[in-house]
Amino acid sequence: MQPDQQSPDDYAYLASSEAIDHWQPEVLDTSETLWAASGDAYSYAERAFVFVRDTIPHSADSGDPRVSWRASEVLSTRNGICHAKSHALVALLRAQGIPAGLCYQRLTDDDGSHPLVHGLVALRLPGAGRWSRLDPRGNVGGIDARFGLDEERLAFPVRPELGEVDYPGVHAAPHPAVLDALRTSADRTELWRRLPASL
Repeated sequence: MQPDQQSPDDYAYLASSEAIDHWQPEVLDTSETLWAASGDAYSYAERAFVFVRDTIPHSADSGDPRVSWRASEVLSTRNGICHAKSHALVALLRAQGIPAGLCYQRLTDDDGSHPLVHGLVALRLPGAGRWSRLDPRGNVGGIDARFGLDEERLAFPVRPELGEVDYPGVHAAPHPAVLDALRTSADRTELWRRLPASL
């Protein structure tokens, strides 16, 4: 799927915010360490993706009840759901001048029940004319999300027959409904109840 840039302002995909706080030391220090081991934008983007995917457990996999949502908090606590991990990856990419945004899917259980919005990342490397989607959720239980600019390797390809949806937009900021759920939930159990079922 070809993602669609939602904001006409390219700078919006490099900007910092309360959730994508790439001015914070946790983000800057991590990005500098990853850049030093990379040397170019492509290698850095791949290294940042693998770092978030593999070193920050998805809290549903780890059983961690805490809810993190700021990129700096995700990096310091090594904890977060897909949306929080996406905030962290976007912040790491923007910290090195790589335009990045947030994308979403509507996913369900195997019988079509329990719809929930899932968070992804899109980036546009220098010289590339298009956005590429990535899924830093974490590979467990047969999930095999990978870094790829030409071919998507997401954790969950959508199943339209179950009502699942790939939302095409690349958002410069977290969707308000998702961000509100993250910011106001006391723990992950409450967060699952508050996350939107669709956008």
